[in-house]
Order: sequence, then C-alpha cells, then structure tokens
Amino acid sequence: MFKKLVLTVALASASTLAFAEPVTYKLDPAHTDVIAQWSHFGFSNPSAHFGDADGTLVYDADNVAASSVEVTLPLSGLNSFTDKFDEHLRSSDFFDAAAFPVATFKSTRVESAGEGKLTVTGNLTIKDITRPVVLDVTLNKIGENMGGQPAIGFDATTTVKRTDFDLGMAAPAVSDEVSLRITTEAAVPKDA
Repeated sequence: MFKKLVLTVALASASTLAFAEPVTYKLDPAHTDVIAQWSHFGFSNPSAHFGDADGTLVYDADNVAASSVEVTLPLSGLNSFTDKFDEHLRSSDFFDAAAFPVATFKSTRVESAGEGKLTVTGNLTIKDITRPVVLDVTLNKIGENMGGQPAIGFDATTTVKRTDFDLGMAAPAVSDEVSLRITTEAAVPKDA
C-alpha cells in the first residue's frame, strides 16, 4: 500500500512538472543592459549602452514556443560615457530621440536551439521603422534572486544594420553593421 501511495504521489508530481505554467517576469533595469558596438573608420570599436529597459518576459520551460519577450528602451537611457557624443546620438543625425523617444522589441517566435540555448525572432522598432531581428540567446540561470523572488537571466547577441533604421550617417565608413550584446535579469513581481 505504501509503495502505491509513493508511486501515485511521484506520478502526480511528475505530471505537474510536465505541464508547468509559463512564468511571467518583469525586467530589472538595474541588471539589464543592451550594448551596441561598431567600427569607427576601422580605428576603434566604440560602444553605447541602452539602459533603463522596461519589459516583460514570459518563459515556459516545457514549451519554449509559448515563451515571449517585450522590451522598451527609452533613448534617455542611452549612454556612450561621453556627453557630447550622447547628444549627437540622440540628435536627428541618428536616433532623433525628441521625435522617437523609445526603441522597442517584441518577439514573434521562440525556439529551442539546444541545451540552455534559444533562438528568439522578433520585431525591432527604431524611429517607427520595424525590421525582423533574430537573437541568439543563452539561458544563464533560473532560481531565486536576493529578494527571494523567482528570477531568470539571459544573455543574447545579434547584428543589425544602421541603414535599416535610418541611422546610416557616415555608413559604410563607420560600419553599417552594429553588434548588439544584451544581458538581462528579470523577476516575478512581488505582487504576483
């Protein structure tokens, strides 16, 4: 009788795990960074950081296709660590942040790419121009953060063309292709 009870509990636990619900996480802007890097006439490879990210990440470990991500990057969070260059990047020569204050990304498909790896396809919108982008994603960790909340962390990379988003000043001498490296941490909101 005891063996049957243990088997029943084990099967119930396994079925619960097999059909776990997707978990919704809120991005932590203090631990999320989007870093753009490009070649400047072949002399250097400067970078700019896009901080203050806001967004939601839904992750379903059992059915990654049910996962999704939506992120907004306010251009006020753009930081090249040089005030004058930040002003230039926000000007109409590039992002025209006064007219287009945010960039957004919204996933359209999430696929497994092997153990701890995902391919996330989505739409990147800059200056009201939307183009498809594919992110190569690494799942860093799922667990509890320092506050005891369920948390998740990812890194991702992709390459985009500046000219696709009307950001092409000095291209191709200043590289049209820009590498994006993303690191993000997200947690289940405490009120969830």
